[in-house]
Amino acid sequence: MDRIVDIATDGLHLSLHRGFLMVEKDRAEVGRVALDDIHALIVHAHGVTWTGNIVAALAERGAPIVFCNASHAPVAVTLPLDGHHAQNARMQAQIGASTPLMKQLWRRIVSAKILMQGALLAARGAPGAEAFPFMARRVTSGDKENLEAQAARRYWPLLMGPDFRRNRDAGDVNALLNYGYAVMRASCARAIVAAGLHPTLGIQHSNRGNAFALADDLIEPFRPLVDALAESMMREGITRLDPAQKRRFARLIAFDLGIAGETSPVSIAAVRMAQSLGKAFETGRPDLLLFDPPGALDWAALGRGEGDGA
Repeated sequence: MDRIVDIATDGLHLSLHRGFLMVEKDRAEVGRVALDDIHALIVHAHGVTWTGNIVAALAERGAPIVFCNASHAPVAVTLPLDGHHAQNARMQAQIGASTPLMKQLWRRIVSAKILMQGALLAARGAPGAEAFPFMARRVTSGDKENLEAQAARRYWPLLMGPDFRRNRDAGDVNALLNYGYAVMRASCARAIVAAGLHPTLGIQHSNRGNAFALADDLIEPFRPLVDALAESMMREGITRLDPAQKRRFARLIAFDLGIAGETSPVSIAAVRMAQSLGKAFETGRPDLLLFDPPGALDWAALGRGEGDGA
């Protein structure tokens, strides 16, 4: 079973032993996980050390290591050099993708994100949710009217309350969101490499120092899943991360989504989306495989931390 391994305790040492990730504190073992079970490793503690062979072993299995800052926002990632049998051809197609293709791909991603936001708001009974499907249909090539930002300005107050401000450097519910997005970024980054693509070469995100540029593109439709869980935690009075809450976010990768008439967990939906993107770069057609927004009952189950296959 794929697992998100979270290293949150200061002063740990990570090493490899007979196919296991070994976790030690003051030379005493505090845990071990089979390498083949690891979907991604997230590190946001101080003074963590590791052996080079554990990094290499995880890379061979396609598992990224994500390093986060004190606000739980990712700042760096390790990724394997070899991820797909057609990697060179895929990357060349990715590098050479035309501007019109990139703009059409971004249109589809933004439209899917806005549909997800609307579906979540509708499931929560928020007034104004009915406007989001109309906004999604209005998204043009490259989102020239910046409907993504227009939708966000409506979305956050409706979901989190009128006083909420999204700030990746803030604490409270923003820290919950940061951590959840880190989990999703790791899953998207893994899917991108497995599809023979490079995560630094984005469709819309192109910050020169962003190792997650393409992951930050593909994560967009998945973000409302994190938002839904963070909002549920906030209603429960939870505004600080602890191991139990981290496990709830980690289980998001097993949450079931409808995609192409089938049901797949988030981790597989990300893989299928990344594979379809690779084919789009090769064919020049923006045929991106996107998932359907969950129904009201599924949104409710996600908020309770249930129905996610855990």
